[in-house]
Amino acid sequence: MAAVLVCFLLLLEFAARGPGPAGAAKMKVVEEPNTFGLNNPFLPQTSRLQPKRDPSPVSGPGYLLRLSGKCFSLVESTYKYEFCPFHNVTQHEQTFRWNAYSGILGIWHEWEIANSSFVGMWMRDGDSCGSRSRQTKVELTCGKSDRLAQVSEPSTCVYSLTFETPLVCHPHALLGGTSAEPLPLATVYPVLPEALQQRWDQLEQDLVEELITAQGHAKRLRALFEEAGYLRAPEDSDSAWQEGVSWGQVFETLESCSQAHKELSKEVKRLQTLLTQHGIPHAKAAGTSSSKHLGQAAPTHRPPAQLHGEPGLHGNTP
Repeated sequence: MAAVLVCFLLLLEFAARGPGPAGAAKMKVVEEPNTFGLNNPFLPQTSRLQPKRDPSPVSGPGYLLRLSGKCFSLVESTYKYEFCPFHNVTQHEQTFRWNAYSGILGIWHEWEIANSSFVGMWMRDGDSCGSRSRQTKVELTCGKSDRLAQVSEPSTCVYSLTFETPLVCHPHALLGGTSAEPLPLATVYPVLPEALQQRWDQLEQDLVEELITAQGHAKRLRALFEEAGYLRAPEDSDSAWQEGVSWGQVFETLESCSQAHKELSKEVKRLQTLLTQHGIPHAKAAGTSSSKHLGQAAPTHRPPAQLHGEPGLHGNTP
């Protein structure tokens, strides 16, 4: 407070003296990044950046773990973006406005996994943006040095970052990819602990032997990735994961599917009998294949399941 009082007294003194001589030198304004919302000691703690939660545990390919604890920045227009792998993404407005924006665009949440490969990092639960939270997807591409190369906002409060690093240039890290083709980073299987690898092997065998359906396989594989810490359980994920999604009944085995089909057929016949007894006209149910035909066609290939906390961001995902 003493410093503020001294400045106020100096201003009063200058005002009393009036304008200086015409030949007096003009005061030079030194432009520095705005930190009013971050480092001003006179602001209450509630006015500084306040994360909604702690970051998820560090996980993923071992060669990327060395990025943990580091931060990389990029200045575009009047904004400075800072990406701290496995921690958060922040944005700071570089102006002298009294209310210049500084905020969190996302906190480390989970990997995006598609076709059994790591394809990107999701930062969620950032500062509030209307009824939802800001979120960011980070794509890692091959580059000569570690640097934040590009930032965009494809839709309101959803951000896309491109981070270049030589760590994904190794042929076993970036399988045939280039800086223009960022997918995939690495396959998940080699990174898993041996016990989870064995469980994955058993899942593949059960699928081939038709002991589980493709839906059951995808569900159990996701649970395996969640146990490994690469994905978060849906109830822990951002609300956007479930927004607009309607899940039907999923059968994990052909036996349970066949049993459900039999019970449903029996119920349809019972309802038809009741309608007939009361003289109520009704249309006959469309012909359906008998339950004995279920499961005859073995899947020739597994559909590429995209397992992650939210549908992939390809430049315009909200």
